[in-house]
Amino acid sequence: MKSFYHFLMKYRHPNPKDSISRFANHAYMDHGFPKHSYEYDELSSYLELNGHYLESMAIFDDAWQQYQNAEKKKQYK
Repeated sequence: MKSFYHFLMKYRHPNPKDSISRFANHAYMDHGFPKHSYEYDELSSYLELNGHYLESMAIFDDAWQQYQNAEKKKQYK
């Protein structure tokens, strides 16, 4: 299972065109980001206190849902 951070890094882009790509770029630059976490509560709490770069927590929620869906697909392979 990949950590959420590892999953998010596939969205990094030098010229981000959407909010998840901007989130990924900022998370990459955030040296305190919980890079090895698989836990929604830990990540959400961290971002609420330190994620000033997020326009909205809904961006994290969308990315988290995509992460969950990707991990579920891997379980059934």
